[in-house]
Amino acid sequence: MPVQPSTSADHASPLAPEWLAMPADLNALHQPLWAQDVQRNDGGELAIAGIPVSELQRQYGTPLFVMSENDFRARARAFSDAFNDAFADICGGVDVYYAGKSFLCSAVVRWVEEEGLRLDTASGGELAVAARAGIPGADVALHGNNKSDAEIHRALDMKLGRIVVDSLDELERVARIAGNRGETAKVMLRLTPGVHAHTHEFIATAHEDQKFGLSMAEDTTEEAGLSAAEEAVAAATAYSGIELLGLHCHIGSQIFEPDGFALAAQKLLRFLAAMQEKYSIVLPELDLGGGYGIAYTPVDTPRPAAEIAQAMAAVVRSTCAELGIKSPRISIEPGRAIVGSTAFTLYEVGTLKTVRVDAPAAAPAAEGGVAGESGETAEGNVTYPRRYVSVDGGMSDNARPVLYDADYSAILASRTSDAAPQLSRVVGKHCESGDIVVRDVYLPEDVAAGDLLAVPGTGAYCWALSSNYNYLARPGVVAVRDGSSRLIVRGETEEDLLNRDMGV
Repeated sequence: MPVQPSTSADHASPLAPEWLAMPADLNALHQPLWAQDVQRNDGGELAIAGIPVSELQRQYGTPLFVMSENDFRARARAFSDAFNDAFADICGGVDVYYAGKSFLCSAVVRWVEEEGLRLDTASGGELAVAARAGIPGADVALHGNNKSDAEIHRALDMKLGRIVVDSLDELERVARIAGNRGETAKVMLRLTPGVHAHTHEFIATAHEDQKFGLSMAEDTTEEAGLSAAEEAVAAATAYSGIELLGLHCHIGSQIFEPDGFALAAQKLLRFLAAMQEKYSIVLPELDLGGGYGIAYTPVDTPRPAAEIAQAMAAVVRSTCAELGIKSPRISIEPGRAIVGSTAFTLYEVGTLKTVRVDAPAAAPAAEGGVAGESGETAEGNVTYPRRYVSVDGGMSDNARPVLYDADYSAILASRTSDAAPQLSRVVGKHCESGDIVVRDVYLPEDVAAGDLLAVPGTGAYCWALSSNYNYLARPGVVAVRDGSSRLIVRGETEEDLLNRDMGV
């Protein structure tokens, strides 16, 4: 006999992951996933700052990154206000550096500067964007584990406020280049505090066995028994071309709990106090990095900026009191937490197909169950339908699912629907079976070619990681504010791609 999939709110289909509950209303927006000015209009169409997505498609095409300028600015202010309030009595506030690697263009640099934030860069190209936007070099930091000589020269040309040094080799190179120029480079040392961040292995960055930072673990193979971090402090104080500002760490990305940040702060403060005592130096700054998580699916529960700030401030306050030292000036580097939820990607649906997948039999469905029939197999399992919904983009505009198994959500954006929910997999148009945009999501049964889908939470690391795989042109980025829209990054054309082909 046919057996229908279960309609339990917790596990509506055996093919769905345990965390994916069937939505009570397929047309509703789970607001933490979206910018605050995204809503459905009276016609049921998704709109941002009052502009319907169909109008954005008509004007700019799809795929398209759609960003709320007001939401970006509000999130930037929220981080600045929360951390300044929390640290006001400790060190007079904080310096908030927007992590440009998450998404960067000239317009975003201007927003960052106008909201009172500074800018964190990770390459010469990102420095070029900063220079073009006109932000003062004193408000810019440069990261990277393998900076070229040209990048170091550019940082000195721009009179950067800080160069974050990642190794002893790099420290020597920065000192040599600055000395040869008769200048002084303002340097922070990136340390690896050995704090385990609860995140994907590829985006955890404070453990020993990875490429970033100077180890704080004592090297017992050396006669002096110094850690690489202490060697760097001793060397930096001896170089005439180096002004050592302080210490830096970054424990990972997409982190929800404040515990790891607090533990890293404690470890670095203890190290800072030890260096001050041993070398009779005062290190005036401590950068605790970024990595604050956002909601990509309805089950994600990131902490508000104020909650993280208060937890970190409490640890800095108590640790400094315990050590009997004055707190250094604290800085942080949020990127994804500012830009991630400000944007969504708009796609047009193309082909659809449904496949049959075996799974253990579930309880009979109640009335109004999941769309699609199932049938019992000879092994006692049940075949269930899984629908593939293809869109006009894919891994070239969002590489995170294939890189990190990242989960996303999606909704039907061009209209509302009263059709039954059907478990769906949103996939791209690339010649890769792993070209998956949203692995599991409930969409209306009547989704069809020509409909528009919106995938929220794509402001960070989507455009930044985009590619031209299969010679697809990278999408444009549109900023929307107060009922008007404008391109802040032009979408590529085939002519752009062919212009780099030098012929035969």
